[in-house]
Amino acid sequence: MKKHYTIRISVLTGLAAVFSMLQPALAQDKYPSRPIEFIVPWGPGGGADQLARKIAPALEKELKVSLPVINVAGATGQTGLNKMLTSATDGYSVSIFIADTLAVLMDPATKWKIGDIVPAAVMIRQPSAFFVAETSQLKTWADVEREARKRPLKVAITGFGSADDLHVIFFKGKNYQFTAVPFPKPAERYSSVLGGHADLLYEQLGDVKNFLDGRQMRPILIFSEARFPAFGNVPASYELGHPIAISQFRSIVMKAGTDAPRVKAVSDALAKVAATDDYKAWLKDQYADEKSFIGADGAVAFMNRELGTMRKYAPKK
Repeated sequence: MKKHYTIRISVLTGLAAVFSMLQPALAQDKYPSRPIEFIVPWGPGGGADQLARKIAPALEKELKVSLPVINVAGATGQTGLNKMLTSATDGYSVSIFIADTLAVLMDPATKWKIGDIVPAAVMIRQPSAFFVAETSQLKTWADVEREARKRPLKVAITGFGSADDLHVIFFKGKNYQFTAVPFPKPAERYSSVLGGHADLLYEQLGDVKNFLDGRQMRPILIFSEARFPAFGNVPASYELGHPIAISQFRSIVMKAGTDAPRVKAVSDALAKVAATDDYKAWLKDQYADEKSFIGADGAVAFMNRELGTMRKYAPKK
């Protein structure tokens, strides 16, 4: 009898050891089971930061874990992106990814490629414009054209190689004396035009809504085929013979190689957030496309189309 007890104890001890070894693996299979790092590759206050801080609380409720937002600005969004790309492919680091960083791929020397990321969703698409300070002597686009023929005008942008920069390059090709001045931190970019250190600002309508509402800035040209209803007195680029309108989008991406079920978990959670009345109201407040959301399945094709559009305007190297 004693021998049988010894055998049983040995078996139970062995099973307990096996179970203890399996526990970490089982915990890993449950995703997410710990906080997810939410990288914003831009400074506080801009559109990317606003998006992250808008959706993070709702995502936390859906995924049942915290998503601490971390701002890592620099190199037209590439510094923050590289932080995610050097992390593990376990889904515990996600990043905002926007049109400006996609545009950097126009430079053949760029070290990363589109295949290095997996989009979980496109969350917002909105029109861009050139803005001036309310006190600026540039009252109309005709004023800008006239001054740009006489003297250099400084244009505040996010960074060289960005979608902003492509618009500046487009007008330089039409003999406008535009000089791009990069400011990776939105607050510095906005202060530059408000303080008279830059003549024009390239930005999205929703990103500077507070300045528009406070009558500190005004759009002077909106990049679109037709006039934007909320600013019917502001000309569209196409109607003035400037056929350029690169869509500004902001998406959530993960590192390529992340397990598909984990990408799907994040994408599904984002879809639920995007479907809420609160988020739809926010899109409207941001002057964004009400059908902005594109899930993981369609986001790759969307980005490739945007890349093709950017290549039309990029300088040949």
